[in-house]
Amino acid sequence: MSAEYFGSILEQRLSRRSFVASAGLLTSLSALPTLSFASNATTLVQKAVTTAIEPTRADTLTLAAGLRSDLLIRSGDALFKDVAPIDGKTLQSLAWLDSEAGKRQEKLFGTNNDALAFFPTGSGGTAGVLCVNHEYVMAELSFAEWPNAGPNRAEARQAWLKDRPQAVAWMQAAHGVSVVQLEKAPHGWRTISDGPLTRRITANTPMEIRGPAKGHELMRTNVDPNGTVVLGTFANCAGGKTPWGTYLTAEENIQDYFGSAKSWADNTQDNATIEAHRRWPLRERSAYGWDLIDARFDVRQEPREPLRHGWIVEIDPQQPTAPPKKRTALGRFCHEGANTILTRDGRVAAYMGDDAKFEYVYKFVSRDRYNPRDRAANLDLLDHGTLYVARFDASGRGTWLPLVHDENGPLNSRNGFASQAEVVIKCRAAADLLGATPMDRPEDVEPSPITGRVYMALTKNDERQTANKVFNGRTVDFGPNAANPRPQNDFGHIVELSEDDSDAASTRFAWNLFLLAGDPRNTQAKFLTDADAIAAGALAREDLYYAGFADRSKVSPIACPDNLGFDPTGRLWVVTDADTGLIGNNGCYVVPTSGPERGYLRQVVSAPVGAEICGCEFTPDGRTLFLAIQHPGEGGSVDAPVSHWPDGEGLPARSAVVAISREDGSPL
Repeated sequence: MSAEYFGSILEQRLSRRSFVASAGLLTSLSALPTLSFASNATTLVQKAVTTAIEPTRADTLTLAAGLRSDLLIRSGDALFKDVAPIDGKTLQSLAWLDSEAGKRQEKLFGTNNDALAFFPTGSGGTAGVLCVNHEYVMAELSFAEWPNAGPNRAEARQAWLKDRPQAVAWMQAAHGVSVVQLEKAPHGWRTISDGPLTRRITANTPMEIRGPAKGHELMRTNVDPNGTVVLGTFANCAGGKTPWGTYLTAEENIQDYFGSAKSWADNTQDNATIEAHRRWPLRERSAYGWDLIDARFDVRQEPREPLRHGWIVEIDPQQPTAPPKKRTALGRFCHEGANTILTRDGRVAAYMGDDAKFEYVYKFVSRDRYNPRDRAANLDLLDHGTLYVARFDASGRGTWLPLVHDENGPLNSRNGFASQAEVVIKCRAAADLLGATPMDRPEDVEPSPITGRVYMALTKNDERQTANKVFNGRTVDFGPNAANPRPQNDFGHIVELSEDDSDAASTRFAWNLFLLAGDPRNTQAKFLTDADAIAAGALAREDLYYAGFADRSKVSPIACPDNLGFDPTGRLWVVTDADTGLIGNNGCYVVPTSGPERGYLRQVVSAPVGAEICGCEFTPDGRTLFLAIQHPGEGGSVDAPVSHWPDGEGLPARSAVVAISREDGSPL
């Protein structure tokens, strides 16, 4: 695609003065700040990071020379002035976990912050709204006296929860999304208490079911016999933004929240619901115990409730009373995120990964065009369009296969798809039937706003071997393939995709491997510089490739790329979620995708002990990078912490959001 075309897209996506064009909407929001994407992105000068940091296992946030960090908000911090926070000292006992703990948590920042999306307010670049989702609760990092060891640990945990049912209400309130207002002070960004746009969305917030699955029989429950309204969002992983200024949050591992699935399946004749769960198996014993207290998470009582989760949820940060909407046209699977770009004719394309082993990469293209002059006209664009799944051919070419119900095609009633609703509800099974390529845990899928090329983080897959096996409800070839070429892929990789005609609406594309992650210091690992030398099945677990960059002594080790982001100059930023035994603590990295330094990857941030880094969100001027530090202290507990970040002083660790900037104030 021409530079001129993508320059215009960048201007539309980052320099639009205001997405509020409707006079009626302006009237209703007259008391609220106006969101915009004001930016001088086209005038930014790239200032390269000159020194990388070495991998470390230190319990601190380590930064490259010339960078600084500001702690923005932590798990348990108050968003409103009329509630007391839950700080590290409070966590050391259970005195806070009373019958009102859940209600109080609805006014506090949630746990395990993941995806970040920043929306400026006004045109000065000194204020904005940050949308943050909260993926899950780690009970051992939240509750003192949590049963964390012993042969009967599972039974002890169930007994602990039954004795303290208020813990489930608190966990449900600690999930979801925080919409937080920010302002830029002389010494960095800070939150605004009681901001008019500040909002908490939890696992119990009413939401609309929209798109083709709305009202379908498989979406109906005892509580909602119409299948149109669902309570809450949880298991939210990465996310995205729309050109009209809304937040997309991705429901991922919802299977962990429901219990008694086998007990139900063994005693039911509801074959339609059994089949709907086949490719996304549920658990007999849930991971969090909500089913012990809340009937809607007990599959025996509400077998179709899980089908109402696993979607992309759209939230409008500009309308704090508007219900979130589950956009079922984008399919149901372990959503890692949804990142958008405009097609050549002005429609919206959203790229998505299904974050599970041997699952698929997806794209949704809206039916209707984005209208930059009428925000209200865009608010339901994601309800109508075409969902595609990717097939990666060994030739370096690929096809977007349409997931469309058609009685004359493969997705017909004879094959178990009587409508488009059943296609999106049973999205994985539909993708199987079309012959999509099973990938190594597709996580963030991010289009560059400058070049339009799409980058896919394949985090890892240690089960990539050589045999066919039954996995998640179907038989799959476990062997390496061209797009996933390494066996026992512990380190992960990144795939680069170029749409035909440089158009996100195209159904054909070219692809290549951009990164085979690993440790270039390992002298036993081959450091490949020629893409033609990468052959499926001919590589070892440790072999590396950095987009053709030739000097292995300069690039940083990296394992398990997870979330991706682009700064306004077009460089790719990568954050990781790895076993720290592979290299060291997780980190944040920057790498050019074009020019003589293509593939020159450098680590610029290292996380505290036990944490992964998420988010990777820039302000439009490129001067601030927001990062989510998730689950610091994993591997320890409140009673026996292995990390004390960010509070120190021997206190238990807490997840938090930080703002990274240069000490001299110039763009990153």
